[in-house]
Order: sequence, then C-alpha cells, then structure tokens
Amino acid sequence: MSLPSATTGPATAGPATAGPDAAGHAAGDDPAGRGGDVHAAWLPPEAFAPLGSRRVLVRGDGVLVDTVFDEVERACARHGGRADRTAGDRAVDLVLALRDAGPLPAAATALARAAGADGPLGGEGFALARAEGVTVVLADAPAGLLYGLFHLVRLGAAAFEGDHPVRRHAPAMALRMLDHWDNVDVHPVMGQVERGYAGGSIFWRAGAARRDLDRVRAYGRLLAACGVNAISVNNVNVHATEARLLTDRLGDVAELADALRPYGVRVHLSVTFAAPVVLGGLPTADPVDPAVRAWWAAATRRVYARIPDFGGYVVKADSEGQPGPFTYGRDHADGANLLAEALAPFGGVVHWRAFVYNHRQDWRDRSTDRARAAYDHFAPLDGRFRDNVVVQAKFGPIDFQPREPVSPVLAAMPATRLAVEFQVTQEYTGQQQHVCYLAPCWSEALTFAPWGPGGPTVADVAAGSGPGPAAGGGLAAVANVGDDPFWTGHPLAQANLYAYGRLAWDPGLDPVAVLDEWIDLTFPASTVGDPALVRETLHAVMDDSWRTYERYTAPLGVGFMVSPARHHYGPDVDGYEYSRWGTYHFADRDGVGVDRTRATGTGFTGQYPPPWSQVYESLSDCPDELLLFFHHVPYGHVLRSGSTVIQHIYDTHFAGVQQVAGMRQRWRRLAGVIDPAVHARVAERLEEQLRCAIEWRDQVNTYFFRKSGVPDVRGRTIH
Repeated sequence: MSLPSATTGPATAGPATAGPDAAGHAAGDDPAGRGGDVHAAWLPPEAFAPLGSRRVLVRGDGVLVDTVFDEVERACARHGGRADRTAGDRAVDLVLALRDAGPLPAAATALARAAGADGPLGGEGFALARAEGVTVVLADAPAGLLYGLFHLVRLGAAAFEGDHPVRRHAPAMALRMLDHWDNVDVHPVMGQVERGYAGGSIFWRAGAARRDLDRVRAYGRLLAACGVNAISVNNVNVHATEARLLTDRLGDVAELADALRPYGVRVHLSVTFAAPVVLGGLPTADPVDPAVRAWWAAATRRVYARIPDFGGYVVKADSEGQPGPFTYGRDHADGANLLAEALAPFGGVVHWRAFVYNHRQDWRDRSTDRARAAYDHFAPLDGRFRDNVVVQAKFGPIDFQPREPVSPVLAAMPATRLAVEFQVTQEYTGQQQHVCYLAPCWSEALTFAPWGPGGPTVADVAAGSGPGPAAGGGLAAVANVGDDPFWTGHPLAQANLYAYGRLAWDPGLDPVAVLDEWIDLTFPASTVGDPALVRETLHAVMDDSWRTYERYTAPLGVGFMVSPARHHYGPDVDGYEYSRWGTYHFADRDGVGVDRTRATGTGFTGQYPPPWSQVYESLSDCPDELLLFFHHVPYGHVLRSGSTVIQHIYDTHFAGVQQVAGMRQRWRRLAGVIDPAVHARVAERLEEQLRCAIEWRDQVNTYFFRKSGVPDVRGRTIH
C-alpha cells in the first residue's frame, strides 16, 4: 500500500566517512570494504582468516575474476597467506580457477576432470572439492568463481580440513533481485526512501546522485556474498525526477552500474508507463501506437549504449494511481509486451508487478475483495505475455502481512514467467525497530505446494521447474538497506537481507542453518568474548521472532490493524476499517474475520486449485493461522488448540509481550561480550519493541473485550 512512510523510519543516517576503492575495498587496512564507520555486516575481515592464511592460486580472466583475486590478495595480505595468478612451481593450498584457464597444479587438474564429469557448471555455478591437501573451486564462468569464493568464506576452516568429494553448486533461481524504493528527490510525504527504515538512500540524496560510490561498491560486495545478482535502483512509484533517469539522467544510473558490476550485480530501472508523454512529448502512451513503440525502442537503445549489461525495466502500472494501459482501453499484457519488445534485442526483461487492485473501495460493500484482485486481473492473460516479461506477484494476495496464504496467482499462470515478491524491509513486521527474522516465513511460502502436498512448490514456479512451459522469473524483494551505519538500522535485520539472498540461491535451506551462517560470519569467534553464549542468545532472540511478532499483532491471519497515522507502525485496530484500501477485519459484536468462501462470501477460495480450494472453503479444515483470513467466525469458535478465538487473542497477545521481555533480558547478557555499538543499538531497539508490543497487547485485547464482552478466563488485566 502506497501510503506515507519513509521519514518516520527509526534509524538516523550515519556518515560513510571512508570507503572502498575501485574494486570495492576500503582504503588502507580495511579489507572488509565497508567504508569507514560502516558496519561490516557478514563480511568482517576476520571471516577471511581461513582463506587468507593459505597459499592461493587464482586462474582466469575477466572483471569478476579480477574481483576474486583482489579479495584473495587483500585477505592474504592481512592474514599471512600468499596470492598468485600464475601456477609456477610453488605449492598451493587453494585453487580458484575457470576450467578453461590453462595449466593447473596436478591435484587441481584431477579434480577438474571429476568436476566436469556431469556436464557444464552453468554461468553462475561452481564445483568445490578437496584432495591431497588442496582445496579447489572451479567454474565455467567468472560469476561462478565469485560465488565459489564467498562459499569458501562461509565454510571457513572446514573448507581446508580432510578430503571433500566434488560437490556442484548452482542457484535455483536465475534472477535474484532486490527492488529499492529509493526516491531521487525527497518526496514530501514518503521521504527519501519509501518504506525505508534505515536512514536515507545509499544512491540518492535530495534530488541528486550521492556520488560517494564507496558505499555502493561495499553494498554490491555484500549482495554477491549472499547470492543477489540484480537490483532496481529507484522507487516503483516513479515521480517526476525519477522518470528522467531513463533519459537525461541516465548517467547517474550508469555510474551505479559501473560500481556494482565488479560484484556481478546488474542494474534495473523502475520506469513510468507514461514516459512517452512526460519525457518524450508525445500526446499518448497507448501501447499499440507506432510512435509510442518507436519512442520506447529508441530510449531503450540509448540505455544499452550506455549500460551494455542493463537488466531491464520494473513497472508498477494502473496501481495506486500510477499510469498504465487502462487509460487507453488496453490490458496489462499489451502494456508489458510494449516494453518487452523494446528490451528483447538486448536480452533485457520487464518486471510487470501484479500488485493491481481497486484502492478506492467502499467499506460497506462486502462483495468486493482486494485479495481477489491480482488473480482477476492477470490469470485471464496467461499465455499472452512475451517470453521476456516477468509478472512479479507478491507471495500473498494482500500486502506483505505477517501471515497470509500464498497467492493463487502463483498457480494460475503456467504459460507466464512469474517472479515471487517478498518484502525484506519490515513495513508490516516492525519496521526494523522490532526483531523479526523473516526467513521462516519466506521458507514456508517457497516450500508451499499450490497443487497439493507432494506437488511442485512455489520455489519451483519461480525457478521455472513447475508445471507449464514458462521459464521462471526468480525472486524479487523490496530492499531494507539505507545509509545507516548498520545498513539496516537494526543490526539483527541484516539477517533478513542475508537470508533472502541465500534462499533465492537455494530455497530448500533450513532458516535455522541460514541464521547460523549469518552468526558465524557477522560475529566471528575471534571477535567475541563467548562465542557459545552469542550463538545461544541470537537463536533464542531470533529463531521464533516472526511468530512472536505475529502473536502480539493481528491474530489468525486477519492482517493490518496498523496505524495509518504512524505509517503502518504500531496498533490501530480500526485504523483502516472504514477506509478505501480494502483491508478490513469486519469485527462486530458477534465475531471477526473476512468471509472469502464461495458459499457465502467473496468467492476468493475458488481462485485456488484443489485441494486448497476445498481446504480454505471448509471452516473445519482451514488452518487456524489463516482462519480469519478466510472466515468470519463467532468469538466462541473453538480452534484446534482447544481455545476459543477470543481466548486465543488474549493469550497470544499476553504471550507475545512476555516473549519480547525475554528477548530483552537475554540480550542484556551480551553486554561486554560483543561490539558495544552493536549491543547498544539492539538494546535500544528491544526497549522500543517491548513498549510497542505492550501497546499492541493492550489495544487489541481491549478492543476485542469491548466488542465481544467475553472476559479473559485467566483474569488478567484488560483495560
């Protein structure tokens, strides 16, 4: 939902006083490439110690191989190892090489033959093995070698112990993208970054490019290390200044592309569908008009002349006031295909967002249903989109709520490339004031089987291995980074960005294991006073934090209940209940929830294929955690837990507050054990989280006590 935001984000911007050189590393003794006082996140210098203490050979050519060698050389300079680019006769402990790069040491040659036995490794894949005291990483292409390097960093000392048979690695998703909602101009309502909770933009400041590309290079390095390979550098709500990035301000975009290219991150651009009118002076943006097609073709040629590896366009059209093809009596396929035609000669793609709905609904009309909108608009168009159109659908049917069902669109368009969209920035999950580790939520969505248990999953759809002929569109997510010294405002919110990249690479990863990776990299044992206590505390605080947030906010999948005045932060049970946005809970004296059944409600359940259409339709079979999303039920309805709905509301809100209090207490044990600045920032955020959780508990419980008249069976204070 595109309501006011940004300037209310909790973090204050911090200066990036020194930064990376042309290869992405900070000047002087700062091999983390983090730039002065900016936190190193998951790439502190200590994480490179196992690699940097070895004798390393890097073989191959290309910008990304140069990046690999530069990373290795700096790590070796710091940790006492040796880095070479020619084989020679010197012994080595580690070989990082392209398979066609020429002579390799004998042990590496044998492993190279074994690695190639199963065919090509692909453009981003790599193979890793160890034998006779030599660890070998091989790739067919430079990007694979870069990802292999960072995999070694994740493995740490284990990469150099014992023997390892050849293991091949390749990403499940070809496109692993972050969408920045950064504005070039400071928007009077939305600020510098819409839905930004970590300070200002690292790209733009007050109408201009920031030019301090050190921070951008360091960001590209972090993205490569977790597997992200594409970003869109401006807001999907394209305003007047941002529209000009396509034409006379294209140089600003090219500078960002140059800064990110050494880490394999391709730049995409959000564009306005009305560009031929607002930029080209044409009287129309009708997608079938020959002059409009010619304008887009010429504009796109200029983009690729300046940025040869440009990724493509991101478009929000006919949504929340953004212009689109509806103005001309055309549909989304007409609009998307127009841009796809212009991009096709250069291998570019258009990401056409499926977030389209009536944002001027009448709250009194219960026949309308925002959840239906994406399916109603897009499912009938399946098969009409060009091959280089990616329809980008949010993972749920509403708007990144803490609990939603998976969107039925993801099962409805087998002849269309679909990207699944997540929100790493925590718009509805605490705005990076609250600890809320989202990897378990994303994992549930990615492993959901839309056609029934045992069938293809959402991850298969995104990867292009689901039913139907369409290639996959990959994953996309709204980014959570700003110019805060900790990147994400809340230091623990870094884990969400890291986990997004890792799950985009391998959706089958266990979120707990991903958190372990992040802990090992971000808090190396050599940098903390008690590594076991750090790990124990971080797991205790973070493992269940998504469900903790769910407990003290909106219950049983009903969603929202957030404050419009504070831009979706904090509770306001009826904040959107009588608004135009279609985000209702329909609580009355008898019950709560939205009837989305075919029998008596909006019919939304019918958008799902069996068995889910039947499961969600049935009051008895519908999962409790989604009950109020699909059904309007009495307060006395008994859940599978044996609790009534009203008692569940009371219990979970009291429990959520207790859990946050426990988080705060556990975190206090790390005082003096970890970096004081990190400890202080998290401690400050946990104080705010506890205050806000209490506010949620009291407002929600009081609201439903007064609606229902049913007291808490445990006799706790409800105001």
